[in-house]
Amino acid sequence: MTHSPHLLFADRARANPEAALLIAPASAGLPYAPLGFRYSYGEVFAEAAALSQKFAAAGYGLGSRVALLLENRPEFFTFWLALNAIGASIVPINPDLRRDELVFQLDMAEAPLLIAIAERLADLADIHPGKVTVIGANDDIPPSPVRLTAEPGGPDAECALLFTSGSTGKPKGCMLSNIYFIRLAEWYTTQGGVADMAEGSEIALTPLPMFHMNALGCTVVGMIMKGGAIVPLDRFHSKSWWASIADSGATIIHCLGVIPAILLQMSPVEAERAHRVKFALGPGVDARHKVEFEERYRIPIVEAWAMTETGGRAVTTTAADDYAPGLRCIGRPRAGMEYRIVDDAGNTVDLGTPGELLVRAEGRNPRDGFFSGYLKDEKATEEAWEGGWFHTGDVVYAGENGLLYFFDRKKSIVRRSGENIAVLEVEAALAKLPGIKASAVTPVPDDLRGEEVFAFIVEAEVTAGGDLQQRASRIIEACGAYIAYHKLPGYVVFIEKLPVSSTQKVQRGEIKTMAAKAVEDGSAIDLRKLKATIRKGG
Repeated sequence: MTHSPHLLFADRARANPEAALLIAPASAGLPYAPLGFRYSYGEVFAEAAALSQKFAAAGYGLGSRVALLLENRPEFFTFWLALNAIGASIVPINPDLRRDELVFQLDMAEAPLLIAIAERLADLADIHPGKVTVIGANDDIPPSPVRLTAEPGGPDAECALLFTSGSTGKPKGCMLSNIYFIRLAEWYTTQGGVADMAEGSEIALTPLPMFHMNALGCTVVGMIMKGGAIVPLDRFHSKSWWASIADSGATIIHCLGVIPAILLQMSPVEAERAHRVKFALGPGVDARHKVEFEERYRIPIVEAWAMTETGGRAVTTTAADDYAPGLRCIGRPRAGMEYRIVDDAGNTVDLGTPGELLVRAEGRNPRDGFFSGYLKDEKATEEAWEGGWFHTGDVVYAGENGLLYFFDRKKSIVRRSGENIAVLEVEAALAKLPGIKASAVTPVPDDLRGEEVFAFIVEAEVTAGGDLQQRASRIIEACGAYIAYHKLPGYVVFIEKLPVSSTQKVQRGEIKTMAAKAVEDGSAIDLRKLKATIRKGG
């Protein structure tokens, strides 16, 4: 059995070297490739092989970790495949991270080398002096601090370290093995139904980042498994979206709930009917948008559920089922996945009753194909696997048709445009500001992005009068020095004191209810446009 992305890729490259692997049309408007690009399997294979030799000569190998801040550019794929070939793991970096966030991840990963796009070399040069060397994609590779053997890793060897926000504040590093990515790609390519894939002819377009398992595992490894091509956009751009799809010949597109919502607001363009798309994988699309999107663009949207931790071993899809939109259906559990839906006492609930979703792989090893664990946090890993089941923190219910339906989250998480944001991480960033005595952060519904970050703020010294909008704006701008823009509160309400229990714990349920009411009645300060400005300002 082929057990790593590089071995899978090498087989495909030898069998059909002229086939396209990476495609981007000029209409995509990529600033680093204005004319677009096309790289074949053979071309990338040759480049990756040469790069592997350079890394091996520099002492990198099985057990090494190398951080990549290469966005979705072609160089990313070459570096990943080259490093995977010699047993090294990658740490894909979110380019929107603030300095403290990036240093935390580099420290946690113990990655001695960061390879970055040319535009970021100057500001990253001194990111972690003495511990991390920063180079560009075309620079000479510096010697590894510890010389390791360059050899392919086995099925359980670490392939990538992806950071995911947990409910305890700081992001957790999920160690993902070679077989994790193979299992994920196997599920993705065998969903069937409207997501049935042909051999050697599929082209998958994604605007999603390579520091997410969706893009890295499903799109990239999935297309390699089918001998297909990848269209890796830098981001979602509404004005060039349909032209990019039509001109690339995409047959599969990936999106999040926000993308259909934005597209449906736009005037029709000729390219939106000139596509070859079979289906869109779009978790979290609003029911109203799903119906309208499918009717207008003639593209079925496939809903799915998975976590970075569960990969393709515990995952659901609607690809092969008919279901009524509007009930937040996440689909049918894959074959080989065992699950329970339990109450707070751990008892299995009745059919149709919401409860926490617990999952595992069937067979002797319940963790087969899941993540290998949280880096340097064995306690959190074992807590997540309490009782031999992985505790997802998602509250779902089962229908009589065997499908699962999402109900709520048990964890203190905001799910915004596909990003998991820990409320404790946002509260910790707000606590660093001298004018804030206390804060409580919670998710609130958002028509475009699924959920938005909401913060109740207790000021250290209440300012009499004054412009509330300006006060809130100053706080969010200051907070932007510590956390990435998407984690910043999109709504703020100043409050004299937070609702707490008899043990002085913040009452999260009441906070969530109060926040939703404040948004609904318009009493919350809306800072969403400011967030967009902070993102553009970098």
